[in-house]
Amino acid sequence: MFKGSITALVTPFKNGAVDENQVAALAERQIEAGTHGLVPCGTTGESATLTFEEHMRVVEIVIETAKGRVPVIAGTGSNSTAVAIQNQKRAKELGASAGLVVAPYYNKPNAEGLYQHFKAIHDASDLPIVIYNVPGRTVVDIDAATVARIASLENVVAIKDATGDMARVSEHRRLIDTDFVQLSGDDPTALGFNATGGLGAISVTSNVAPGLCAKFQEATLAGDWETARALNDKLLPLHQALFTSSSPGPTKYALSVLGVMNTELRLPLTEPNEASNAAVRKALVIAGLLDQA
Repeated sequence: MFKGSITALVTPFKNGAVDENQVAALAERQIEAGTHGLVPCGTTGESATLTFEEHMRVVEIVIETAKGRVPVIAGTGSNSTAVAIQNQKRAKELGASAGLVVAPYYNKPNAEGLYQHFKAIHDASDLPIVIYNVPGRTVVDIDAATVARIASLENVVAIKDATGDMARVSEHRRLIDTDFVQLSGDDPTALGFNATGGLGAISVTSNVAPGLCAKFQEATLAGDWETARALNDKLLPLHQALFTSSSPGPTKYALSVLGVMNTELRLPLTEPNEASNAAVRKALVIAGLLDQA
């Protein structure tokens, strides 16, 4: 069900409010460019700053815009198990294809706590779950053995692994049925991730370069590594530039340079400095998306 280039969508704001028309426009832009799936209200979507009502309205708009053309994996995770259950149930009602459930941040649960968190969400709703492991943001790492235990739950179907650790793919393949879908959450290492058994990426960069990212993923899935490497060479500076300041600041700046949307963020995030912006502009030129920096 889930493979290829899946975009972790930014959430557009206008004068402090969610810009609902722009949410729909961004989703449509992605689908028209060949993106294989959409993730509203993940980390890149500034989900931590959205109210429950805003969060679910964004999910609803993306599902309505997609009209079943691509799967929509709604960000549903929380460091509160009860809130994650609430989010998962509502995403199911709205027609999401799955929920992206992040490891609980701040609480620092042990392996048993992680398993019980995911099990409680699983038992409360039959909406498929995509595990999201991003220790750089959550502090806690879901090790391979714990991933395997969570993956034994019937409706846990995939993982977004943002560790950047290529060995994880093989570890998961060894411990879990190889039908278990592994998606990268780290754009710079997505090439190696797929080479070792991954099926795609939940990507930040595809916000900016959806067509290139879709072609890159399609090349890896077809085993056309020469084409994939060439595309990766064009995309790597952009992957790196989009994290020269707190994400999604540089991504929104890149989209503004391309005339797609504004740069508005919600506190505590602030706009990138000029050094970051200059890196983004240079990377856009290398990717062939901008004539000059």
